[in-house]
Amino acid sequence: MTTRLLTLIIKEFKAIWKDPRSRFIVTVMPLLQLIVFANAVTMEVKNIDMVVLDNSRSYYSRELISHFANSPWFNSVAVIDTPQQLRESIDTQKASVALEIPGDFVPAIKNKTGAAVQIITDGRQTNSASIIGNYATQIIQGYTKELASSTPPLEIVTRNWFNINLDYKYYSLVSLMAMLSMVIVLLLTSLSIAREKEVGTFDQLIVSPLSSAEILIGKAVPAQLLAWTLTLLMLSISVQFFDFPLNGSLLLFLAADFIALLALVGVGLFISSLCKTQQQAILGVFTFQMPAVLLSGFISPVDSMPVALQYLTYLNPLRFFLAIAKGVLLKDMELQYVALNLLPLTLIAILTLSIAGWTFKSRLE
Repeated sequence: MTTRLLTLIIKEFKAIWKDPRSRFIVTVMPLLQLIVFANAVTMEVKNIDMVVLDNSRSYYSRELISHFANSPWFNSVAVIDTPQQLRESIDTQKASVALEIPGDFVPAIKNKTGAAVQIITDGRQTNSASIIGNYATQIIQGYTKELASSTPPLEIVTRNWFNINLDYKYYSLVSLMAMLSMVIVLLLTSLSIAREKEVGTFDQLIVSPLSSAEILIGKAVPAQLLAWTLTLLMLSISVQFFDFPLNGSLLLFLAADFIALLALVGVGLFISSLCKTQQQAILGVFTFQMPAVLLSGFISPVDSMPVALQYLTYLNPLRFFLAIAKGVLLKDMELQYVALNLLPLTLIAILTLSIAGWTFKSRLE
């Protein structure tokens, strides 16, 4: 049994490596995506174009405008003359934010009656609009403190734990490693059996001495090991080239990654057993991939989702692996809290592998 199984595993490794498309998927694609997306996938908004409708045309209004112009977040700050220009700048997306300074800006400041300025953001990009609005509010509040004659009675000091400078690369790199390894293991496993059916060698596999369990293991092991090795390689690149902090146990992270990949192997084998062609298998992967990413907590927190979708996330291995990866790598999460996420991850792996095995066996019969 061991010899037969080892022969099938070696054969599967060769099939993956000899195929140029599979070789590209395993090596070039994930590493290239990691490097590109690590710089592109960010929740930080920079290079903001801004227009200002300055109805005051005073020293104080020019000082306020200079605070925006000298900010690292803003790329350009243009002063316009009419409300129509303001409206057109936002409508045509030439500017992401507009500031309107009223004509009574100076008297309100001197009389200390409270000056009102209006911030207008492009709500078509909700996340960016919220962040840009916060940037503008911070700048205006800072300028207000400079105008105040006395020191504010309360000073706010903010400290950010586990990510002192709020570098979004730390957050995006963990998520990218998880999602890219997920895509690789899903593609390799889903294409494995479908490829045998498409090229006509599946019947030879059936009449071989291998049992259905041995066939599944032989198809799963190469994809599992390749994706696992790829995760370790991506982590090494993140640490060496992106200064990613490795605060927790590497062995604990790799153990959790191994179990998460097992769960995804079951999903991939299930898809592969249902499909007759590689094209169908790829479509099946994309069908699973998008909901898995959306329900993982990468884009929005799980607690912010509707209750029904929160329950659905308990079937998503990516949700629990992301929690473990962020906790272990960024803040050295204690073992007891890792176990709270590792247990459901293990149950999902058992469930998906069992379903894949049952589906494959029923298809053979």
